[in-house]
Amino acid sequence: MGMDVYGVNATTERGEYFRNNVWSWRPLWNYCVELAPELCGDVDGDTNGGDGLGAQGADDLAVVLFNELASGRTAEYEKEYHKTISELPRHKCTYCEATGIRADSVGKDMGMVERELSPEIQIITGRSHGWCNACNGEGLVDDWKAGYPFSESNVREFAEFLAECGGFKIC
Repeated sequence: MGMDVYGVNATTERGEYFRNNVWSWRPLWNYCVELAPELCGDVDGDTNGGDGLGAQGADDLAVVLFNELASGRTAEYEKEYHKTISELPRHKCTYCEATGIRADSVGKDMGMVERELSPEIQIITGRSHGWCNACNGEGLVDDWKAGYPFSESNVREFAEFLAECGGFKIC
């Protein structure tokens, strides 16, 4: 699923359309709400139901984002975001019941029980065979929050879109 953001009265081609998959959009929109709650706080940015900002709101948000980018605070936010994600605990894999070997009907049908592990995973697990497609045979998976990337470049692309969109709708 993706978030398609359409410019309402674009002044350039760049202002016509901005897209993020849902995983990238949420951290971006949360960042916008955190920086400018007076602009973004009432916008339903978690759905693609057509909510958005008018021309002045989009321009104002672009200024906020460009200022944050220029100051280096967005780069610092990205670094802290990734640090926080990297420190999240890993969780037991539910597909293999944390064994690293998917032995349910899917695992058996797909040959996961007999599959040879990569040399790197063999070192981690201490075994040579038995794999799980969810945890790569380790028995642990990353926290779900690790699936939501944040990047300074995504903020910049969104700010550039905002500056030229004439207002937007999230569809």
